Amino acid sequence: MTGVAVRPLALSGPLPVVDIDLAEPGAFRRPGGGAWTRPTGRALGLVRLHGRPVAMAEASCDGPEELWEALAASARRDFPIDEGTPARAPQLAGAPAISVIVATRNRARMLRDCLDSLLAVEYPRFEVIVVDNAPSDTSTEELVRREYDGSPRGRGPAVRYLREPVPGLARAHNRGLTAARGAISAFTDDDTLVDPLWLTALAAPFLADPGTGCVTGLIVPAELDTEAQVALERHGAFGKGYAPRTWSLRAPPDDPLFPFTAGRFGSGANMAFRTELLHELGGFDPATGVGTPAHGGDDLLSFFRVLAHGRALAYEPAAIVWHRHRRTPEALDAQAFGYGAGFGAYLAGALAHEPRMLPALLRRLPGGVRYVIARNRERAGQGPGQGPGPQPGPMSGPQPGPMSGPLSGPKSGPKSGPSRLARLELRGLLYGPYGYLRSRLIERRLRRRTGTAHRHGDLAAPGPRRRGASR
Repeated sequence: MTGVAVRPLALSGPLPVVDIDLAEPGAFRRPGGGAWTRPTGRALGLVRLHGRPVAMAEASCDGPEELWEALAASARRDFPIDEGTPARAPQLAGAPAISVIVATRNRARMLRDCLDSLLAVEYPRFEVIVVDNAPSDTSTEELVRREYDGSPRGRGPAVRYLREPVPGLARAHNRGLTAARGAISAFTDDDTLVDPLWLTALAAPFLADPGTGCVTGLIVPAELDTEAQVALERHGAFGKGYAPRTWSLRAPPDDPLFPFTAGRFGSGANMAFRTELLHELGGFDPATGVGTPAHGGDDLLSFFRVLAHGRALAYEPAAIVWHRHRRTPEALDAQAFGYGAGFGAYLAGALAHEPRMLPALLRRLPGGVRYVIARNRERAGQGPGQGPGPQPGPMSGPQPGPMSGPLSGPKSGPKSGPSRLARLELRGLLYGPYGYLRSRLIERRLRRRTGTAHRHGDLAAPGPRRRGASR
């Protein structure tokens, strides 16, 4: 099977999303390893071969059998697929224990779906840690303790509940990391559904190469029910392609912006690290991430630091996470600004943590600025009905989190048009370094007030907890 780069889809409007395998003719599943279904009409399908993803395809037919054939034919036409030899399943002998950390805030209903998908994961040794980040009520704690504490429904691992009262995705991840028992720490968000073989696929690159410090995976849409969700996917959304890849400073790719092209490596809703390495790096920078003035950048900064410290970063598309995009057009402007800001914050954080990389960044900066300007002009010039849009660029990349989503794509109307969103993203990029500095000042004041003595970038000291919260 030949992997190829993903490209944005020219979707015609909202439609159901399904999961098919070329080795199982006529069979449809719902996203996230869900129940069997028999759709008719139009559908977008994740097309697999013996479990491995090979394409996303759209088709329309009256009956389910015809629809399956049309989706398969579309994938075969647009993507080179070798259907001769089944891919070997990853071997789980000596599989490392994995801690799955899910940060959440005020979304108990979505979290329940995410946890149910995690309990269906086929992996021998893993735990689930839910970190409730600055919640406004007790609904998440009540859900976890009522339905998932211990060994829920006689299957799957116990789910542990932790509370981090200080807002910030990076801080929430660090809180979970302090409790992680696994050799690998995997991260996803409360608005996702994970594939049953998600952890098996994430573990494989770690087992294959002791020098691999981080693994990311494929993110595909779980639903496309609204025009806003379609706009996100039409742009290219989170897709990074169907071919496994590895990056390292020892064997750099033919990319003049590497290793600052962190958006190409993956996204925070589907990433895993060696736990020991994350501790060595001081965890995630609490001055980055959704919920802080930086708006994001926590995942990109961690990818960059893994590479800067001599480890390899692998992308494994068989590690599949299904993401529920934001449903309303009102969220698109904030997302565009937030992702530009997150990337700017990431660059500022990269220099704060790795000042020795400054000469390399300065050499690449003119080309990067030219690229960002050209990419925004492309987006601004594309209106509805003008095709699928440009590829997500190498300097940026969606960073989904419990309170965020990817950059938007073409969208009609004056309020959320592509030109406006392109300007907002560029404005966010310019704001990002300032937002990062604001976050650092807030962190310093917090440490002085709470008496913590961690240097910048260390694992965030847990904030004060109310009585009864888990440690």
